[in-house]
Amino acid sequence: MNLPHDQFLAELAAILGPRGLSRDNDVVDPWLTDWRGRYHGAALALAAPADTAEVSAVMALCARYGVPVVPQGGNSGMSGGATPDPDGTALLLSLRRMNAIRTIDPAAQQAVCEAGVVLQALHEAAEAQGLRFPLTLGGKGSATIGGLISTNAGGTQVLRHGVMKAQVLGLEVVLPDGQIFDALTPLRKDNRGFDLKQLFIGSEGTLGIVTAATLRLVPAISDRIVVWAGLESIHAARALLLHCEAALGNAIEGFEVLPQPCLDAVLAYLPDARTPLNGRHAWHALIEVVATGDAVAPLRDAVEAALAAAFDRGMVQDAVLSASEAQAEAFWTLRDSISAAERARGPAMQHDISVPVAGMPAFIESASRTIEAAWPGTRAIGYGHLGDGNIHFHVGAPAGTERDTWESGAGKAISRRVHDLVTAAGGSISAEHGIGQLKRTELERLADPVRLDLMRRIKAALDPRELLNPGKLVALAPESGNA
Repeated sequence: MNLPHDQFLAELAAILGPRGLSRDNDVVDPWLTDWRGRYHGAALALAAPADTAEVSAVMALCARYGVPVVPQGGNSGMSGGATPDPDGTALLLSLRRMNAIRTIDPAAQQAVCEAGVVLQALHEAAEAQGLRFPLTLGGKGSATIGGLISTNAGGTQVLRHGVMKAQVLGLEVVLPDGQIFDALTPLRKDNRGFDLKQLFIGSEGTLGIVTAATLRLVPAISDRIVVWAGLESIHAARALLLHCEAALGNAIEGFEVLPQPCLDAVLAYLPDARTPLNGRHAWHALIEVVATGDAVAPLRDAVEAALAAAFDRGMVQDAVLSASEAQAEAFWTLRDSISAAERARGPAMQHDISVPVAGMPAFIESASRTIEAAWPGTRAIGYGHLGDGNIHFHVGAPAGTERDTWESGAGKAISRRVHDLVTAAGGSISAEHGIGQLKRTELERLADPVRLDLMRRIKAALDPRELLNPGKLVALAPESGNA
């Protein structure tokens, strides 16, 4: 379609003002490539509305002119879900200016945040009120609330607090035609039909643009201990998790596992980092245990007793408890740096998958053997959130491989095999990073046809012209060929 670009842009500029619209390459270009550097797009312009009313006006204008819109938060996603197509016809709509924490209610333990609030800023604001927001991840310094909601992000505290949708009490969403769906007021009981806010959580900006949310907060912790344990196997890690859950209950907030090669990569990547334990271990577990203000027994005593029992039962080879907050953060820095460290090692196919929790150890072992046998010279590693079955399964290319050639050839075949394996295990090809454009064809290939049909019907009902985030998650017409 031949768009009257000048007229459209003039009307857009009138809505947004000089701060809210840019076509300057120096301003726009940094936001046209995804975090992994895998997707590169182009945009008609970069729109940065200041409030929900401006988002509504922009969407109404885009609907009138038929201009597609790609919403974007911190651009820290892993699946290319916030990168526009290369044709340059879409408007890139940034929510980063909408970064106000509208209210924090300590009595109700709730916060109302705009979509552009950075996760770390919410952590700090809640902490100032003696509360905390119970979701965190490695990209907390750039990930935004709107992006976390749109991808239904997970993170390292899912074991106790659940994924992002468990934290969302209310939503404000601008629809493709510019209408505003206001469901910010949280109600414990509301039986007026469908829980419509759930449609937009995890929809990756394909049904509406999240502009604000009411989020739950929880009491601040009064004590925290982080344990780093060396283990002989991933099965020992599973046994240790069950043991710790029985001994410590809800005090456990995170239980992460990583193999020795992951730790080696991080230590090489971070020159000032130190290994937590003397000696090498096949697997490592990172365990976060916390106490809130109502805790009775001293936390350290309880953790030491649980670990002593684990040693007696042969579950643990070595372990250290954080002696300070700085050491606790140092342990987490090692875990949070795995993805960047692995990326620095060279080409790799990175898979965000999940399997039933009890089957995670066996899956990691069997899938690693299968992939390395089928593609000699590759190295397969799995790490992640043992308590919720979420595996970050990376397959590194053989030494000396040229990235683009390998990723488009053997790498693509490897990903298909990994997705086949996880589907056969009753799991999901996307645990917490979303589908985006990276996995859309694989979703079409492997998902239940009834699920896909329902998703298409919902998309057709809310965005029949496919103006919102085209090319992501699901298309109204089935995909053909391979991505």
